[in-house]
Amino acid sequence: MKILIIEDEKHNAARLQRILLEIDARIDVVGLLETMKDSITWFKNNPAPDVALMDVRLSDGLSFDIFSEVTVKCPIIFTTAYDEYAVRAFKVNSIDYLLKPIEKNELITALGKVKVNNNIPQYINVNQLSELLNQRTLMFRKRFLLPSYDGYKTLLTEEIEFIYSEFKTTHVVLKDGRVEILPQSMEELEEELDPDVFFRANRQLIVHINSIGSIQNSFNGKLKIILKKNKTREVIVSREKAPLLKAWLDR
Repeated sequence: MKILIIEDEKHNAARLQRILLEIDARIDVVGLLETMKDSITWFKNNPAPDVALMDVRLSDGLSFDIFSEVTVKCPIIFTTAYDEYAVRAFKVNSIDYLLKPIEKNELITALGKVKVNNNIPQYINVNQLSELLNQRTLMFRKRFLLPSYDGYKTLLTEEIEFIYSEFKTTHVVLKDGRVEILPQSMEELEEELDPDVFFRANRQLIVHINSIGSIQNSFNGKLKIILKKNKTREVIVSREKAPLLKAWLDR
């Protein structure tokens, strides 16, 4: 299988290439491209690969714009780090996608779908994708309706400091120090909350950007988040997610 990788972060591209070769040593990575401009040139001058792994955000723009400049005659598997909102756009267009950090089993499944369905994008509605992305703030949860002793109460997402999971129960800590219980799982909240202001630091914790006091280096390439109002809580970000946290903060 010939695979083209379009990814502007070298460590992510190298990791993808390593996982692909672990899956099947016969896989031929025909190119490692970092920009939309280079990708357009490549598609114009090379035969179509069996599949392209394409990051959503490249250094010179959204990869969707590639399809406006050149006909892509191969299946596409989009990859995305903190653009969780884009997943909704992918589903509308029946395009496969993977969330970073990409796991081997998920990549195996995606490649299997390509083999079975020969999912070649004859037409990708770029305008529809762009419209959905531009409307992303309308898609995210703004409030929660929670039961109260005599009825219901409203919790605004802007009141949230961080969310954590403990003993299979989801807790939300508010700016005033109150703690409430949410019925949603961490996975559900990760999709429902605006990724511009909320980050899934690890399996147990989601932080609001305004709750972060500082970031410290930890061992083996990991990072430690120091919360402004809860400095004793240890929030460790894995080596794989550390670049995503830095990219999320630096925009």
